[in-house]
Amino acid sequence: MRAAVFHRPGEQLTVEQVPVPEAAADEVIIAVKSCGICGSDLHMAEVHAADGGMAPLPPGAVMGHEFCGEVVEVGSAAAKSFKAGQRVTALPFIACGTCLACLSGNGHRCASVRSVGLGQEPGGYAEFVRVGSSDTLHLPTGVDWQFGALVEPLAVALHGVHAARLSPGENVLIMGAGPIGLATALWCRYFGAQHVVVSDRVPERLALAERLGATASVNATSEDVIGSFKRHAGRRPDVVIECIGLPGTQQLAMNYAPTGGRIVIVGVCMAADTIVPVKAITKELQVNYVFCYRRQDFQLTLDLLDREIINPEAMLTRSVTFAEFPQAFESLKSDKSACKVMLTP
Repeated sequence: MRAAVFHRPGEQLTVEQVPVPEAAADEVIIAVKSCGICGSDLHMAEVHAADGGMAPLPPGAVMGHEFCGEVVEVGSAAAKSFKAGQRVTALPFIACGTCLACLSGNGHRCASVRSVGLGQEPGGYAEFVRVGSSDTLHLPTGVDWQFGALVEPLAVALHGVHAARLSPGENVLIMGAGPIGLATALWCRYFGAQHVVVSDRVPERLALAERLGATASVNATSEDVIGSFKRHAGRRPDVVIECIGLPGTQQLAMNYAPTGGRIVIVGVCMAADTIVPVKAITKELQVNYVFCYRRQDFQLTLDLLDREIINPEAMLTRSVTFAEFPQAFESLKSDKSACKVMLTP
């Protein structure tokens, strides 16, 4: 089968023939119909062993963890739940499915979990991908392939908004208008936030934010972020959700928050950072770090997409084939105006 293969940091991915995966008893093989490029993939393709952050990808790795597709092979133990031809998406890992973590929806905490598309198991930048049956979900007929591949980033944002304990009528500042920040704006409005203000340095992404539920946007290059927020909402935000993940942005979130405010750190900073704790201490801030999502986040996202209660269409930038994919992946490292680019094998 064809796959976009990583060889070493800084090198363009290459489309090659690799072995077709085979399903174990509790696994499912999916023919990939759509797979999104994630910012963490772009970062992982640049990580060196000496960087001290996330472990580098092994040569020959196939990335891609935002995918959906059609079942083509089912392991013997999974045959009661799935059959060939069904439309599905999956959480990007293979877990045991029977431990407490798995049964509570936290399969990524399973002691035997193997990640898919993040260096352990081959991911969705391929014609076929192997996933665990316990974390595979049926894709409703009302959810097309591209929306099916958006379920994973939407679930990331949903998990972050849950952690914010948002009440209807509260005001939110979202730092960063990348795909996760944009999806966070969508969820904040769904859960009843009154003012949802998104800050970023890219005008094109700020325009997308207002299409996805933001009530206002702030260009952090030319505007005073918290001053602009206060002019729009009348006061500082009740909740600050940090979706950037760069050194210095956690401190900014603490600066922006009011006394007694809540901060959720969704952005994954993979470099050393420094904060001044006294800012958070004197304000008595509640700072919550989040990681990944629960199976329930996928389920709710699928249900609301199927019922057309949420609409993330504005996040979709374009789709590319394997012939275009390596260059499209490279261009996203510098083109911050694009949002979600999908591989359609």
